[in-house]
Amino acid sequence: MFSRKELANAIRVLSIDAIERAKSGHPGAPMGMADIAEVLWRDFFRHNPNNPDWIDRDRFVLSNGHSSMLLYSLLHLTGYNLSINDLKNFRQLNSKTPGHPENICTDGVDTSTGPLGQGLGYAVGMAIAERTLGVTFNRPNYNIVDHYTWVFVGDGCLMEGISHEVCSLAGTLGLGKLIVFYDKNNISIDGDTSGWFTDDTANRFQSYNWNVINNVNGHDSSAIVQAIKDAKKNITQPSIIICNTIIGFGSPNKSGKKDIHGAPLGKNETLLTKKQLDWNFDDFYIPQGIYEQWDAKKKGRMLELEWKQKFIEYSKLYPKLSLEYERRINSILPDSFSDEIDNFINISLLHPKNIATRQSSQNTLEVLGRVLPELIGGSADLTPSNLTNWSGSKSINQFLFGNYIHYGVREFGMTAIANGIANHKGFIPYTSTFLMFVEYAKNAVRMAALMKLQHVFVYTHDSIGLGEDGPTHQPVEQLASLRLTPNLSVWRPCDTIESIVAWKCALERKSGPTALILSRQSLKQSCYTGINIRNIFRGGYILKKSISLINIIIIATGSEVELAEKVFVELEKMGYSIQLVSMPSCDVFDKQDKEYQELVLPKLITKRVVIEAGVSAGWYKYVGMDGIVVGLDTFGESGPAEQLFIKFGFTVNDIIKKIKILFNDHNYN
Repeated sequence: MFSRKELANAIRVLSIDAIERAKSGHPGAPMGMADIAEVLWRDFFRHNPNNPDWIDRDRFVLSNGHSSMLLYSLLHLTGYNLSINDLKNFRQLNSKTPGHPENICTDGVDTSTGPLGQGLGYAVGMAIAERTLGVTFNRPNYNIVDHYTWVFVGDGCLMEGISHEVCSLAGTLGLGKLIVFYDKNNISIDGDTSGWFTDDTANRFQSYNWNVINNVNGHDSSAIVQAIKDAKKNITQPSIIICNTIIGFGSPNKSGKKDIHGAPLGKNETLLTKKQLDWNFDDFYIPQGIYEQWDAKKKGRMLELEWKQKFIEYSKLYPKLSLEYERRINSILPDSFSDEIDNFINISLLHPKNIATRQSSQNTLEVLGRVLPELIGGSADLTPSNLTNWSGSKSINQFLFGNYIHYGVREFGMTAIANGIANHKGFIPYTSTFLMFVEYAKNAVRMAALMKLQHVFVYTHDSIGLGEDGPTHQPVEQLASLRLTPNLSVWRPCDTIESIVAWKCALERKSGPTALILSRQSLKQSCYTGINIRNIFRGGYILKKSISLINIIIIATGSEVELAEKVFVELEKMGYSIQLVSMPSCDVFDKQDKEYQELVLPKLITKRVVIEAGVSAGWYKYVGMDGIVVGLDTFGESGPAEQLFIKFGFTVNDIIKKIKILFNDHNYN
């Protein structure tokens, strides 16, 4: 039998060897946290390497994702589909061991991490999902949802502001099955953190209402075991175990120093470290006895088998519940979903209303909420403005777990938490704030797209149309920035019908997040035919066209579609022949076949105009360099919305003047 220290050393040497071979990586944290990882993964962590997607497994989040070789070593040793050759290909192109953990390419990685602190947010979301799903489906003696969320964080994670946002909320919600290990080694890239990080972390987390287990020797297995047992006893508070560790533990010349944080040890120091650890084996060699003690496949198979047997019994006692559970876990929309949406579209056509698209969104939620219990919403303290609640919304707090989260003024934390909810499975999260404040959340938005998570972002107050709050709140460049984000689908609907379609597309899209960009001001509902309603789903479509031969195309989005329709009417009076295109989603339109794109934007018609109250960048791919973009390339101002649209040239007369210049014929009639 190998000792705990020898089992932990297997993590250290695999990490050292992989990083040395790659000539790149971060050995310090894997070496420093190896003892903690050995205790957690061998004694407490419930998982099944044979089935990385077993739904009731514990979740593990490596928030300090730069220490990815720690996780890859654990996955390899415990029996996941990660071979020694995969470790040898660490940080190489197309490998299963990228520089930071990515859930989309490596079995056993529960979430992608790297941007420090966000993993904490994901973990809070996973814990919320576990608890909320359990409240919904568990029954006496049948806790089919019953698992922990474990997190590794470093000094950098706790320096990031997002750690305050998410940990404060986690304490308020009393997430007792969330347990965090803080690798307190007092070293970051710049060196000794005493020059810039002297927080009293224990008191900080106590003030958040966390269970704090302080001053644990992170290299003493028995102390770590006891700390975990103490944490699990507390079911009403999340726990943080503060582990004092030495970065690069085992390295005779670099341990405890910044040099080992983010660079290979080097050949000589690698040899000296292995000697210090009494490791007398070749590179990448692990003795069979160590593999046998680490192997979790048999135990994992039994854990899942026990759960499956319990679920079979549960299914007999609660057949409807079990079917609903399986539907939600497998991300299958109810059979009635499409019919309900179609009915709502028909009702909205029969009873058109001039309302803001944020109100259209809320009305849609009223329909969706009754059909989709998996919807879990929330706003960053702007619910009355974002209109993200509906009549069946029930707040989540320490004592009641419903379907709506009051995130407080925590845009970044909110987005990361909801990413964790999406990662967990069983829910479709939607989150909301003003479009301007996506700036606070941008990196978590990007991570949702990178991880291909189904997460709906509801961003209201989408332009200078919000009025008097002024340029600090008026988005200008934000919409273009979102459209530039890979794998993020962006919709800016012009009325109720387009808003309903946008929601439907967001809920049917399972390969990534969707952003809904909504107005504060009321908008007129357009007139539709059956054909162009179907074509809304294609992202861009012909809303209106003149009978005679078309000589100009006008493209508009959101609140500017109403303006474009007025321009259409006046231009026809002057003898122009127009094709008016509503383009609620550029990315969806760009995925359509060439034949359809040619129908909507014929190449022969070179006179083109775009109308959108945002930066002009990005629109020239549709209008060409000779076209016109009626946009806003400056910041806004404070004042009533109608006055601002006049000031910045969003009027019928101003746009017609620009169009006449485009035709170079001031006498055109």
